[in-house]
Amino acid sequence: MQYFGVGTLLLIGIAVLFFWSAIKILPEYERGVVFFLGRFQSVKGPGLIILLPGVQRMIRVSLRTVALDVQPQDVITRDNVSVRVSAVVYFRVMGPDRAVIAVENFLYATSQLAQTTLRSVCGQAELDDLLAEREKINKQIQEILDKQTEPWGIKVSLVEIKAIDLPEEMKRAMAIQAEAEREKRAKIINAEGEFLAAQKIFDASEVMSKNPVGLQLRYLQTLTEIAAEKNSTIVFPLPMEFIKPFLKLVKTDEDK
Repeated sequence: MQYFGVGTLLLIGIAVLFFWSAIKILPEYERGVVFFLGRFQSVKGPGLIILLPGVQRMIRVSLRTVALDVQPQDVITRDNVSVRVSAVVYFRVMGPDRAVIAVENFLYATSQLAQTTLRSVCGQAELDDLLAEREKINKQIQEILDKQTEPWGIKVSLVEIKAIDLPEEMKRAMAIQAEAEREKRAKIINAEGEFLAAQKIFDASEVMSKNPVGLQLRYLQTLTEIAAEKNSTIVFPLPMEFIKPFLKLVKTDEDK
């Protein structure tokens, strides 16, 4: 039996290591930016990639959407209110070569740019607009970030403001304002109800004044309702409409 020498085994081991280091496998969501002797060569992947060790170098870049948390930023609005605003930015790499070559660390660069843009845009808005028009502010921040990161091969698809933290004194002031608004609406509704009730009573009085019989029927109905309460004694005046016929009879007898 012939055995391999030490030199042969060493050569076989070097060859195995060479091929092992030369073979790279990239999943579907990654691309490899390949450099040849320090110069950009091409973007490869996904699948099996063979590199020349020591001559070619590859940097992996993920193409999946990244959800980047923007740390809470201290912002002074246009109406001089201090708030803390946090947001989340959704972006993905569209040009792997530019994301590697044009910027040193595209994740860090995008994060810093998102923080400064968030402060700048929110600082130009008033507090009421910041609370009521989030969609408009989100769109404005997204457009600015997308324009600034386009040379890096990055597409910013969405920006969402997560939270706006107000000072405690501002929260109390807004609560007092909201309570005052509710009281105002309640008083207006109550006044409108009183006005409608008074208007209906006035209309009813006009109808009854034109028909005295209707007034007498209403009076009798009221007496019937009062009589239902048996545990009370009620003294009421008799309307002149009931007394007038008897007075006419007495006057006729006197004339005779």
